[in-house]
Parts: sequence; C-alpha cells; structure tokens
Amino acid sequence: MLILSRKVDEKIKIGNDITLTIIEVKGEQVKIGVEAPKNVKVFRQEVFEEIQKENKDAAAASSGISEEGLSALFKKTGRDSRP
Repeated sequence: MLILSRKVDEKIKIGNDITLTIIEVKGEQVKIGVEAPKNVKVFRQEVFEEIQKENKDAAAASSGISEEGLSALFKKTGRDSRP
C-alpha cells in the first residue's frame, strides 16, 4: 500500500485519467473529490462490498447454485478450457 500525505487542495494522480483532490479535513473526516472518466465506476468500499454481495446472491438465486458453487466457478475463470 502506498501512503501519501496531502493537504487541502492538493491532488493525487492515478494513471492518466483519475485525479483525487483533498477538499476538506475536519477532525477524523476527510472529503475527497474524484475526477474520473464516466466509464470508471467509483464506490465507497462498503457500498462496493454490498453490491458484490447482492450480485452473488442474485446469481445464486437465479441459477440455483450455492454461493460456494459460485465461488468455485469464479476461481476457475481465466483457465484455458481446451484439452
């Protein structure tokens, strides 16, 4: 993990297309502005985790496969299925 110190109005660049700007620091809360292309989805971690859980639950419900079965399928992705 890279740890950076920034002050209000200072920025962090991620690649060529993403910029994080420190907007405000108040006590233990930091407001961060995110500039990213529209095709890049930006979520708070807890929202992202909830979306992932709901996607797994929906996939399992519609296919009749358990969450463990889905996890096993996801682990297999990327493998060459040719003999």
